[in-house]
Amino acid sequence: GTLAEKIRAGGAGIPAFYTATGFGTAIQHGGTPIKYNKDGTAGIEASPREVREFNGRHYLMEQSIVGDYALIKAWKADELGNLVFRESANNFNGPMATAAKTTIVEVEELVPVGELRPSEIHIPGIHVHRIVKNSNCQKRIEKLTVRNEGEMESDVAPAMLKRIRIIKRAAREFSDGMYANLGIGIPMLASNYIAPGITVHLQSENGILGLGPFPAKDKVDADLINAGKETVTVLPGGSFFSSDTSFAMIRGSRLDLTILGAMEVSQTGDLANWIIPGKMVKGMGGAMDLVSAANTKVVVTMDHCSKDGAPKILKQCTLPLTGVACVDRIITDKCVFDVMPGRGLLLRELAKGVTVEEVRSSTDCDFEVDGEVSETF
Repeated sequence: GTLAEKIRAGGAGIPAFYTATGFGTAIQHGGTPIKYNKDGTAGIEASPREVREFNGRHYLMEQSIVGDYALIKAWKADELGNLVFRESANNFNGPMATAAKTTIVEVEELVPVGELRPSEIHIPGIHVHRIVKNSNCQKRIEKLTVRNEGEMESDVAPAMLKRIRIIKRAAREFSDGMYANLGIGIPMLASNYIAPGITVHLQSENGILGLGPFPAKDKVDADLINAGKETVTVLPGGSFFSSDTSFAMIRGSRLDLTILGAMEVSQTGDLANWIIPGKMVKGMGGAMDLVSAANTKVVVTMDHCSKDGAPKILKQCTLPLTGVACVDRIITDKCVFDVMPGRGLLLRELAKGVTVEEVRSSTDCDFEVDGEVSETF
């Protein structure tokens, strides 16, 4: 999200801006890899960020980006360079087209001036310098994801059954009319268990509002993917937009709920879910932006312990943080914790067959127990 805004600001002639995203993390303190050497070590590391306080919250200063060249993919262009993107393919293409000294666009269709309606143009031609027509464009699908019609829970592996328990409990966080963002993996599957009669508007960081289920095999569309690059559908009333608009929704607290996975969570609600030191990583995705939104409820879904049995709920996270004191609720295969500001964790619910003692033995921090705690999922 910060990258999208750095690009948008660069195209708008704004040299820098302030964002709450990344405060208290390695993004603030510097040292995160920007470029890797061939041996996997960090070749260029990020610098520390300036911090300022506005209205009682801390923000980092981020400098904008303007490129020498922008290589853009669009669906249609006219001979003046006006561009139209198809479905979720707007994403970063839109803002990047505005933030370069020379913008070169590959298009599937080049049409005469006047054929595009002014209301359907996403990027005006003033930003475009060169157009390359590719009539034989081949669109690759990185993560072909389709509905498994008729699949029963009895057909899945035991490990997946444990995750389905988490997924079903997470789905109870939804309420009618809610706007929500679901992370890759377990969180995204929670949409399969939305209660009948409940309408939840699902958002994807790459520029979709109104996500539907995964498509049937004969309905796959390479231009219709979510932020995890999985093929998806869109429900009636859904909409498409650019990534900078998407993250403006997120930072502006337009979402009621975000559900995402984690590698570690601390007793004060710190979250670590984006990098393991020493391993190459492309970036943290949209998680830092999602957890920094002031009025969005953050729910973490994860296995209570790692594969080697080590606790993942700790006094203090050992991995680099995604956000500080940002988690509101933790749902695991064993229980549900609420993070109580100034107090720590409160055990609210137990999974069937799990005892408070079992939770204590697999949690590496102290916690309170609700007086009405019971087996609920």
